[in-house]
Amino acid sequence: MSVEKRISQMKQQRLAIQQGGGTEKIEKQHKNGKLTARERIELLVDEGSFIEMDAYIKHRSVEFDMDKVDAPGDGVVTGHATIDGRPVYLYAQDFTVMGGSLGEMHAQKITKVMDEAMKMGCPIIGINDSGGARIQEGIDALKGYGDIFFRNTMASGVIPQISIILGPCAGGAVYSPALTDFIFMVDGISKMFITGPQVVQAVTGEDVTADELGGAKAHNETSGVAHFINSSEKECFENVRKLLGFLPENNLEDAPALNCKDDLNRTIPELNKIIPENPNKSYDVKDVIKGIIDNGDFLEIQPLYAQNIIVGFARLNGRSVGIVANQPNALAGCLDINASDKAARFVRFCDAFNIPIVTFTDVPGYLPGVSQEHDGIIRHGAKLLYAYSEATVPKINVILRKAYGGAYIAMCSKHLGADRVFAWPTAEIAVMGPDGAANIIFKKDIQNSTDPISTREQKIEEYRDRFANPYVAAARGYIDDVIEPQASRPCIIGALEMLISKRENRPSKKHGNVPV
Repeated sequence: MSVEKRISQMKQQRLAIQQGGGTEKIEKQHKNGKLTARERIELLVDEGSFIEMDAYIKHRSVEFDMDKVDAPGDGVVTGHATIDGRPVYLYAQDFTVMGGSLGEMHAQKITKVMDEAMKMGCPIIGINDSGGARIQEGIDALKGYGDIFFRNTMASGVIPQISIILGPCAGGAVYSPALTDFIFMVDGISKMFITGPQVVQAVTGEDVTADELGGAKAHNETSGVAHFINSSEKECFENVRKLLGFLPENNLEDAPALNCKDDLNRTIPELNKIIPENPNKSYDVKDVIKGIIDNGDFLEIQPLYAQNIIVGFARLNGRSVGIVANQPNALAGCLDINASDKAARFVRFCDAFNIPIVTFTDVPGYLPGVSQEHDGIIRHGAKLLYAYSEATVPKINVILRKAYGGAYIAMCSKHLGADRVFAWPTAEIAVMGPDGAANIIFKKDIQNSTDPISTREQKIEEYRDRFANPYVAAARGYIDDVIEPQASRPCIIGALEMLISKRENRPSKKHGNVPV
């Protein structure tokens, strides 16, 4: 055979592989409002940058007439590319080929790019759209999942791992995304569950749709499994690109710094009036965050879940920072089980990837209630204490208003290793709120008074003046400075610039025992 014919044959083979399951199945994918695996990759990465790996891989199964089944690429497209000029590895399951089901060689392709991503120190992105384990391959398919889970775990804290759910992701398959750092879902398209609606109906009698059980809203609002919800695949990929812009390539690097076009010494006069005079009145802490950060550009993580705490990425003087803030607009900013989990995981991610943490504190305490106690607020709340204590990146805390009791300690206090703690003049730092404290400390005075109501109000104000302020804590060195709210931006940036070379060691050990 001539060289020309061999080249022509190669091109035909490549074209057949690129067609995946064929024109009919591609059209069906489009009719379902979904892009194909290759279309998704092209939309996500820099134009022309994708280099495919293992395109000619075929399955080796012969059981159940599998020897007669042609599965181009074995149902997954793998390779490397660049996003905004920075290298990434990625894989995209191809639903047009055997429903994107995972078998031995399918898994081998995925583990190969995961191994290379670790060696090269590059983020790994997985686009999930699969019917699950390929039943015809039995234990080999299960082995494939186990190999992927192991690599997810080994890569954790070494390279950023991002999962994009763009179709079904069921059974054991869900645990790979769950082991990664961030999960993106698209409303109406994405589905994640251990057992599907039919199994749930058969076993428990509960009648539920796939979307209600494991759709994007369920996992972004209720379970907290996912981190981002998007209205389309295009919007999803834009947000993935934006997230990557805040992250380093690996745990040995710093996140990319941009030229800051926002005045470093800019003051924010409106912050001087943002705290209501009534201590029981709420405000939106996002207004504080966006006023202080560069150009108000804030990428919130899990915005629909545990809304009493805000986490996300921003920049200060062009450098990436992680933001954690109590949200008075939701549950008065109390810490509860879900908020503790959400913030603790985010703090640990930032610490793993050298991203400084800026905390804004306004917390009246832990959310009271029988369900909170019985569901383990002690155990879950301890996660946040653990995460802040463990973190060695620069840690800055600004106490805006309330900082009471154990919740004051948990929100990146000096006692957990905060490098700088600033307080606004409106800060109230105490063992408990003035109302409760007055009832205990001045109990006899109130009981013996001829006018208990007026006496109680008087004692509340007395306690607030004497103890519920930042100056007692500052006198003991627990607060580094009391600052004017409008000067928060230059104060925080100045502290970050000073702390950029921070080095801090922890005791040598295999690993700690996180209170999960």
